[in-house]
Amino acid sequence: MGIPVLILGESGSGKSCSLRNFEKDEVVIYNIAGKPLPFKKQLNKADNVTYTQIKNNMAKGNFKTYVIDDSQYLMAFEMFDRAKELGYNKFTDVALNFRGLVDYVIKNLPNDAIVYFLHHTETTDTGKIKAKTSGKMLDNQLTLEGLFSIVLLCKTDGQDHYFETQSDGYSTCKSPMGMFEMKIDNDLKMVDTTIREYYELNKKEKGGK
Repeated sequence: MGIPVLILGESGSGKSCSLRNFEKDEVVIYNIAGKPLPFKKQLNKADNVTYTQIKNNMAKGNFKTYVIDDSQYLMAFEMFDRAKELGYNKFTDVALNFRGLVDYVIKNLPNDAIVYFLHHTETTDTGKIKAKTSGKMLDNQLTLEGLFSIVLLCKTDGQDHYFETQSDGYSTCKSPMGMFEMKIDNDLKMVDTTIREYYELNKKEKGGK
C-alpha cells in the first residue's frame, strides 16, 4: 500500500523548490505542465505526462519516491480537452480519473513508496484555503483532501518558505499526531525522511513486508 501525500500552495509559494535536497537516484518527478525546475540540480523528470504514463512508470518499481508537480493540471487539461462536450458526465469523469490515480498509489504501489501531489490552492467564499479543482461541479463530485491522510500547505512571508502541517481553521492541511511540528521548513526530502521514520517504512522494507 503506497502513501499519497498532498502538498498545497499558491504559485510561487515554494512547492517545486521544496524538491531541491533530493538526489537524482532518489526521486522521479512527473511534470504535468513541462515547466523547468526552479533550481539547477538535475533530477529525473518526465514532462507533459498523462495518467496512463504515470501509472506505467510507477509500475516499474524503480523508485520509492515520486512527485506529481502541478497535479491540478491533470484535471484542468482534461477539462480543456473536453470543453465542447455538453452535459455533466465530463465532471464526473475528471473526478474519477484523479481519484483513480490516488487509488492506484494506495492499492498498487509497495508499502515503502510515497507519492507527493504538488497542487495549487484556491480560496473559497468563506475564506478557506483548499485544493484547486476545475470548478464547483467538480467539487460536488470529489473532496480532494479527503483522499489523503497528510496534507501540507506551502507558504511564504516574502523571505522564508515553509510548510504548515495542521489547519488553523482556514485551511485543509492535516497530518498524523506527532509526525511534524506545526511549522516546518519547505524541504520535501526532510518531509519524506520524517514520514518514513514515523511509519517505520525502512524496517518494513528490510523485513520484506
